[in-house]
Amino acid sequence: MLPKYKRILLKLSGEALLGNNKNSSDPFDPKIIEQYANDIKTVTDLGVQVAIVIGGGNIYRGMNENDSGIERAHGDYMGMLATVINGMAMQAMLEKVGVYTRLQSAIKMEQVAEPYIRRKAMRHLEKGRVVIFGAGTGNPYFTTDTAGSLRAIEVKAEVILKGTRVDGIYTADPEKDPTATKFEHISYHECISRNLKVMDMTAFTLCMENKMPIIVFDMNKPGNLLSLVEGKPIGTLVS
Repeated sequence: MLPKYKRILLKLSGEALLGNNKNSSDPFDPKIIEQYANDIKTVTDLGVQVAIVIGGGNIYRGMNENDSGIERAHGDYMGMLATVINGMAMQAMLEKVGVYTRLQSAIKMEQVAEPYIRRKAMRHLEKGRVVIFGAGTGNPYFTTDTAGSLRAIEVKAEVILKGTRVDGIYTADPEKDPTATKFEHISYHECISRNLKVMDMTAFTLCMENKMPIIVFDMNKPGNLLSLVEGKPIGTLVS
Protein backbone atom coordinates (compact mmCIF):
# COMPACT_ATOMS: atom_id res chain seq x y z
CA MET A 1 0.00 0.00 0.00
CA LEU A 2 1.29 3.47 -0.89
CA PRO A 3 1.65 5.74 2.16
CA LYS A 4 -0.75 8.66 2.52
CA TYR A 5 2.03 11.03 3.59
CA LYS A 6 5.41 11.68 2.02
CA ARG A 7 6.87 13.76 4.89
CA ILE A 8 5.72 13.80 8.51
CA LEU A 9 6.78 15.44 11.75
CA LEU A 10 6.47 13.14 14.75
CA LYS A 11 6.07 15.00 18.06
CA LEU A 12 6.85 12.86 21.10
CA SER A 13 6.64 13.84 24.75
CA GLY A 14 9.62 13.26 26.98
CA GLU A 15 7.34 11.64 29.55
CA ALA A 16 6.37 8.97 26.99
CA LEU A 17 9.97 7.71 27.07
CA LEU A 18 9.39 6.63 30.67
CA GLY A 19 6.95 3.98 29.46
CA ASN A 20 5.41 2.31 32.50
CA ASN A 21 8.42 3.12 34.68
CA LYS A 22 6.83 6.26 36.12
CA ASN A 23 8.40 5.73 39.54
CA SER A 24 11.84 4.80 38.25
CA SER A 25 14.80 7.14 38.67
CA ASP A 26 15.88 6.17 35.13
CA PRO A 27 14.63 8.79 32.62
CA PHE A 28 14.21 6.18 29.84
CA ASP A 29 12.47 2.87 29.33
CA PRO A 30 14.73 1.19 26.73
CA LYS A 31 11.84 -1.03 25.58
CA ILE A 32 9.70 2.01 24.72
CA ILE A 33 12.53 3.70 22.80
CA GLU A 34 13.18 0.44 20.94
CA GLN A 35 9.48 0.12 20.08
CA TYR A 36 9.43 3.71 18.78
CA ALA A 37 12.56 3.04 16.72
CA ASN A 38 11.08 -0.10 15.15
CA ASP A 39 7.80 1.69 14.38
CA ILE A 40 9.69 4.58 12.77
CA LYS A 41 11.76 2.11 10.73
CA THR A 42 8.61 0.49 9.33
CA VAL A 43 7.44 3.83 7.91
CA THR A 44 10.87 4.90 6.60
CA ASP A 45 11.05 1.53 4.81
CA LEU A 46 7.93 2.66 2.90
CA GLY A 47 9.78 5.80 1.78
CA VAL A 48 8.15 8.17 4.26
CA GLN A 49 10.41 11.04 5.32
CA VAL A 50 10.37 11.45 9.12
CA ALA A 51 11.35 14.42 11.28
CA ILE A 52 11.10 14.13 15.07
CA VAL A 53 10.76 16.59 17.94
CA ILE A 54 10.97 15.15 21.47
CA GLY A 55 10.15 16.95 24.71
CA GLY A 56 12.35 16.86 27.81
CA GLY A 57 9.82 16.39 30.60
CA ASN A 58 11.23 13.02 31.68
CA ILE A 59 14.49 14.75 32.67
CA TYR A 60 13.52 18.31 33.53
CA ARG A 61 10.19 20.11 33.68
CA GLY A 62 9.92 23.86 34.15
CA MET A 63 9.17 24.50 37.79
CA ASN A 64 7.58 27.38 39.61
CA GLU A 65 10.30 30.01 40.09
CA ASN A 66 9.11 30.74 43.63
CA ASP A 67 9.44 27.05 44.56
CA SER A 68 12.69 26.22 42.77
CA GLY A 69 14.59 29.51 42.93
CA ILE A 70 15.44 29.02 39.24
CA GLU A 71 14.23 31.81 36.97
CA ARG A 72 12.01 30.84 34.04
CA ALA A 73 14.48 31.56 31.21
CA HIS A 74 17.27 29.63 32.95
CA GLY A 75 14.92 26.69 33.59
CA ASP A 76 13.79 26.70 29.96
CA TYR A 77 17.40 26.37 28.77
CA MET A 78 17.81 23.41 31.13
CA GLY A 79 14.73 21.86 29.49
CA MET A 80 16.19 22.45 26.02
CA LEU A 81 19.34 20.54 26.99
CA ALA A 82 17.13 17.70 28.25
CA THR A 83 15.55 17.42 24.78
CA VAL A 84 19.01 16.97 23.25
CA ILE A 85 19.69 14.07 25.66
CA ASN A 86 16.39 12.48 24.59
CA GLY A 87 17.25 13.11 20.95
CA MET A 88 20.60 11.34 21.39
CA ALA A 89 18.86 8.34 23.01
CA MET A 90 16.37 8.15 20.13
CA GLN A 91 19.18 8.54 17.59
CA ALA A 92 21.19 5.71 19.17
CA MET A 93 18.23 3.32 19.09
CA LEU A 94 17.26 4.24 15.52
CA GLU A 95 20.79 3.58 14.32
CA LYS A 96 20.81 0.30 16.23
CA VAL A 97 17.84 -0.89 14.12
CA GLY A 98 19.47 0.31 10.91
CA VAL A 99 17.98 3.78 10.32
CA TYR A 100 20.27 6.62 9.21
CA THR A 101 19.74 9.73 11.32
CA ARG A 102 20.87 13.29 11.90
CA LEU A 103 20.45 15.17 15.17
CA GLN A 104 20.16 18.93 14.77
CA SER A 105 20.22 21.33 17.71
CA ALA A 106 18.88 24.88 17.94
CA ILE A 107 21.69 25.51 20.45
CA LYS A 108 25.18 25.00 19.05
CA MET A 109 26.95 21.91 20.40
CA GLU A 110 29.00 20.65 17.48
CA GLN A 111 30.44 17.65 19.32
CA VAL A 112 27.03 15.96 19.59
CA ALA A 113 24.71 17.57 17.01
CA GLU A 114 24.64 19.61 13.84
CA PRO A 115 23.39 23.18 14.17
CA TYR A 116 19.82 23.54 12.92
CA ILE A 117 19.91 24.66 9.29
CA ARG A 118 16.57 24.43 7.50
CA ARG A 119 17.88 23.64 4.02
CA LYS A 120 20.29 21.04 5.39
CA ALA A 121 17.47 19.38 7.35
CA MET A 122 15.33 19.18 4.22
CA ARG A 123 18.24 17.68 2.26
CA HIS A 124 18.71 15.00 4.93
CA LEU A 125 15.00 14.15 4.72
CA GLU A 126 15.18 13.90 0.93
CA LYS A 127 18.06 11.42 1.33
CA GLY A 128 15.92 9.23 3.59
CA ARG A 129 17.55 10.15 6.90
CA VAL A 130 15.44 10.65 10.00
CA VAL A 131 16.08 14.16 11.32
CA ILE A 132 15.73 14.72 15.07
CA PHE A 133 15.35 18.34 16.14
CA GLY A 134 16.71 19.09 19.62
CA ALA A 135 16.83 22.11 21.94
CA GLY A 136 13.35 23.34 21.05
CA THR A 137 13.36 26.66 19.20
CA GLY A 138 16.58 27.72 20.95
CA ASN A 139 14.64 30.38 22.84
CA PRO A 140 13.14 30.39 26.35
CA TYR A 141 9.37 30.82 26.84
CA PHE A 142 8.57 28.48 23.94
CA THR A 143 7.51 24.85 24.43
CA THR A 144 8.58 21.83 22.39
CA ASP A 145 5.02 21.81 20.99
CA THR A 146 5.81 25.21 19.47
CA ALA A 147 9.17 23.88 18.24
CA GLY A 148 7.38 20.93 16.62
CA SER A 149 4.85 23.16 14.90
CA LEU A 150 7.54 25.55 13.70
CA ARG A 151 9.83 22.82 12.35
CA ALA A 152 6.92 21.04 10.63
CA ILE A 153 6.02 24.24 8.79
CA GLU A 154 9.65 25.07 7.99
CA VAL A 155 10.50 21.67 6.46
CA LYS A 156 7.13 21.45 4.67
CA ALA A 157 5.81 18.40 6.49
CA GLU A 158 2.30 17.38 5.46
CA VAL A 159 1.09 16.60 8.97
CA ILE A 160 2.10 16.67 12.64
CA LEU A 161 1.63 13.31 14.32
CA LYS A 162 1.47 13.95 18.06
CA GLY A 163 2.23 10.69 19.83
CA THR A 164 0.79 10.49 23.35
CA ARG A 165 -0.31 7.87 25.89
CA VAL A 166 -3.99 8.20 24.91
CA ASP A 167 -5.62 7.28 21.61
CA GLY A 168 -6.91 10.73 20.66
CA ILE A 169 -8.63 13.87 21.93
CA TYR A 170 -11.51 13.47 24.37
CA THR A 171 -14.14 15.77 25.85
CA ALA A 172 -12.27 15.37 29.16
CA ASP A 173 -9.23 13.50 30.46
CA PRO A 174 -10.14 9.81 29.84
CA GLU A 175 -7.74 8.73 32.60
CA LYS A 176 -9.80 10.73 35.12
CA ASP A 177 -13.30 10.82 33.61
CA PRO A 178 -14.72 7.46 32.41
CA THR A 179 -17.64 9.26 30.67
CA ALA A 180 -15.28 11.21 28.37
CA THR A 181 -15.98 10.66 24.67
CA LYS A 182 -13.46 10.70 21.85
CA PHE A 183 -13.46 13.00 18.82
CA GLU A 184 -12.65 11.39 15.47
CA HIS A 185 -12.25 14.82 13.84
CA ILE A 186 -12.36 18.30 15.34
CA SER A 187 -11.71 21.80 13.98
CA TYR A 188 -9.07 24.18 15.33
CA HIS A 189 -11.83 26.59 16.39
CA GLU A 190 -13.74 23.95 18.33
CA CYS A 191 -10.55 22.94 20.14
CA ILE A 192 -10.09 26.55 21.20
CA SER A 193 -13.72 27.10 22.21
CA ARG A 194 -13.76 23.87 24.26
CA ASN A 195 -10.34 24.73 25.75
CA LEU A 196 -8.99 21.29 24.82
CA LYS A 197 -5.30 21.02 25.65
CA VAL A 198 -4.07 19.67 22.31
CA MET A 199 -0.99 21.92 22.31
CA ASP A 200 -0.13 25.25 23.88
CA MET A 201 -1.79 28.22 22.18
CA THR A 202 1.35 29.47 20.41
CA ALA A 203 1.90 26.08 18.77
CA PHE A 204 -1.77 25.66 18.00
CA THR A 205 -2.09 29.11 16.43
CA LEU A 206 0.94 28.43 14.22
CA CYS A 207 -0.71 25.25 12.93
CA MET A 208 -4.07 26.93 12.42
CA GLU A 209 -2.63 29.91 10.51
CA ASN A 210 -0.55 27.62 8.28
CA LYS A 211 -3.27 24.99 7.82
CA MET A 212 -1.05 22.29 9.30
CA PRO A 213 -3.18 19.27 10.28
CA ILE A 214 -2.48 17.55 13.61
CA ILE A 215 -3.28 13.94 14.44
CA VAL A 216 -3.20 12.99 18.12
CA PHE A 217 -2.73 9.24 18.62
CA ASP A 218 -1.42 6.55 20.97
CA MET A 219 2.25 6.06 20.08
CA ASN A 220 2.71 3.37 22.74
CA LYS A 221 0.64 0.87 20.75
CA PRO A 222 2.97 -0.86 18.26
CA GLY A 223 1.83 -0.49 14.64
CA ASN A 224 -0.24 2.68 15.15
CA LEU A 225 2.30 4.88 13.36
CA LEU A 226 2.29 2.59 10.31
CA SER A 227 -1.53 2.51 10.28
CA LEU A 228 -1.59 6.31 10.33
CA VAL A 229 0.78 6.82 7.42
CA GLU A 230 -1.24 4.26 5.45
CA GLY A 231 -4.27 6.50 5.96
CA LYS A 232 -6.22 4.42 8.48
CA PRO A 233 -8.48 6.33 10.89
CA ILE A 234 -6.29 6.24 14.02
CA GLY A 235 -6.51 8.88 16.74
CA THR A 236 -8.12 12.33 16.33
CA LEU A 237 -7.58 14.65 13.36
CA VAL A 238 -7.46 18.40 14.03
CA SER A 239 -7.81 20.46 10.85
